Amino acid sequence: MKILITAGGTNEKIDQVRSITNHSTGRLGKTIAEAFVQSSSARIDYVTTANAVKPETHEKIKLHLIESTLELFTVLKELLKNNTYDAIIHSMAVSDFTPAFSLSEEQLATSITKEPLSPDTLPEWFMTQENVPQQDEKISSNTEHLVIVLKKTPKIISYLREWQPTAKIIGFKLLVDVSKEQLLAVAQESILKNRTDYILANDLTEITGQSHHGYLLSANGEVKEAQTKQEIAELIVQTISQTNISDGSS
Repeated sequence: MKILITAGGTNEKIDQVRSITNHSTGRLGKTIAEAFVQSSSARIDYVTTANAVKPETHEKIKLHLIESTLELFTVLKELLKNNTYDAIIHSMAVSDFTPAFSLSEEQLATSITKEPLSPDTLPEWFMTQENVPQQDEKISSNTEHLVIVLKKTPKIISYLREWQPTAKIIGFKLLVDVSKEQLLAVAQESILKNRTDYILANDLTEITGQSHHGYLLSANGEVKEAQTKQEIAELIVQTISQTNISDGSS
């Protein structure tokens, strides 16, 4: 059985010393990878970041380090085009936005003085500013206000089915302080939109240390529940292993 796991959180570079990131540690992905190693003959491609917690070194686990969403896109496309996976477990927290350009207060004032902004001219202004070469160094702190404009990143999960038509795909959905009904409804929407087989739905308010409450929702509406990272990992391993047996895979 061949498995692809993503874990940790992307970093989107603002300059040489600053970046936009998230609070994902990679611990759940680590736990899932180690559960597969202990419970099956799976070989794992593990895509993560330098700062994330990583699984114990093992001959069955091959690490692939990335930093940004664009790097993740490139690495996953290469892996998924050149390998056939039984399952893809996409637990990485991927940034929805990345810095497009930055302007000091003075630069912004100069720009809008030359060309006053309006709803009609704003898209062209964004494009013009984005095409101005950015200095590849630390942004000066010699300004009272710094304007950082972000642009949309590729939605990685939406490409997985295209790149790997037969794999079982598990995506992850994290919301904050919502009802179970709302959480599962959003997870079901994600399954339909991204053509995944499962979504692990969880709420940030129910994640503390090793306590990690989550629901594994399948495309047919079946819901299974877990209370810790270890239980989530075992549930995912069990689900993928049973699916492979049903499909006649090894």
